[in-house]
Amino acid sequence: MDLAKKKVAVVGLGLSNRALIRYLLGQGVVPTACDRLGPEELGAAYGELAAQGVAFRLGPGYLEDLEDFDVVFLTPGMPKHLPPIEKAKEAGVVLSSEIDLFFDLCPAPIVGITGSSGKTTTTTLVGKLLAAGGRRVFVGGNIGTPLIDQVDSITHEDRVVLELSSFQLELMEKSPHVAVITNITPNHLDVHPSMEHYVNAKKNIYRWQDEGDVAIFNDDDPYTPKMMQEARGQVFTFSRFHPVARGAWVDGEQIVLTGTELEGTVCSVKDLALLGGHNVDNVLAACLAAATVGVSRHHMAAVCRTFTGVAHRLELVGEVRGVKYYNDSIATTPARAIAGLNAFTAPIILIAGGSDKNLPFDELADHIISRVKHLILVGVTAEKIERAVRGKKKDFPVLRAKEFSQAVKLAATVARPGDVVLLSPACASYDMFRNFEERGDLFRRLVGELADEAGNACPRR
Repeated sequence: MDLAKKKVAVVGLGLSNRALIRYLLGQGVVPTACDRLGPEELGAAYGELAAQGVAFRLGPGYLEDLEDFDVVFLTPGMPKHLPPIEKAKEAGVVLSSEIDLFFDLCPAPIVGITGSSGKTTTTTLVGKLLAAGGRRVFVGGNIGTPLIDQVDSITHEDRVVLELSSFQLELMEKSPHVAVITNITPNHLDVHPSMEHYVNAKKNIYRWQDEGDVAIFNDDDPYTPKMMQEARGQVFTFSRFHPVARGAWVDGEQIVLTGTELEGTVCSVKDLALLGGHNVDNVLAACLAAATVGVSRHHMAAVCRTFTGVAHRLELVGEVRGVKYYNDSIATTPARAIAGLNAFTAPIILIAGGSDKNLPFDELADHIISRVKHLILVGVTAEKIERAVRGKKKDFPVLRAKEFSQAVKLAATVARPGDVVLLSPACASYDMFRNFEERGDLFRRLVGELADEAGNACPRR
């Protein structure tokens, strides 16, 4: 994309777009920065950008007159169907994003991972697998590290691994060399107009591939058959429950590769350091992606036996009075919370609730009734979740907390030695927190305080 002499706007001043602006300035392109926040709310970011000559459109009218620009880079979570954006598109404005520009510029092969859950774990694991194979690897995207301001240091010999959200994929007309879809379940329906729209955005990860590229799908997912028919690249699948002709699956207790150049066993499921069946899926997907780019089974086994996961994903943050506390704050959908519940055999005290993504809780309620000892609810969706649970079992033990700290204290009160306290909210965090990381960090601190009060040693990150 040639941006010289173009009028450029960057809409939204989050992490990825601040990195984008730094890159544009380095290329001699001075964009206009648009954001609903004002100078005081933007804080240091405003001062830094203003000092470099960036113009601003801030406040309630920040989306007005976007048709004045040639190119508009949108922040990933911006709904693309808003009238000002539709108006700009109709006027011939090119709509793009930081990740879109990165794909244009990146000289190295890209492995892209998307899905409704498991993206970050799979992305991180793929990065470690490729690094174990001897490559210099850049890992980023939705995982929290924008790579646009590192793109000039990436070479053809390197490898790039990107976590790609539905929002990042929505405008894409390019696909990675290796595309992985971990699974598809309802998510982000507070932003996407429909489930169909959400799924269609995900499909961009393989839609623009050619015959030499690779598309990897979860053969246990109901969306996979249609996607396999649409894919133009080489198709591989993975399954936890049955053999596959070309891909990765679990044979008894063994993770095996079949139909690839690296045919054979990787390691036993029992050897994995990760908890939960859903993480077996993530390992299968990651090993298969690594296999398609030449990583040996020996290197795969070494990494899989030692990789303990990523923060906020079934993360053991402490044990207090014989009760283990797990931080699964990343579980922002019912499907993810169900996966968390199914990772344990011990009695569970579940802390759930948060902001509403317009997702149903009926299936989660079934799992709560069968797997949970006490349910602690907090946040905007507390009533909605309780209603779903009570609809299944009227006398199920439910406690409500007004504040998040109270929820943790209530969980500690009802927990007994041998129990697990699991923060797996099934909801986004925006009613109380800036993001799920902030929620998980607070949970970790609160568990630390419980341990201090009890005189227990508690692992801290």
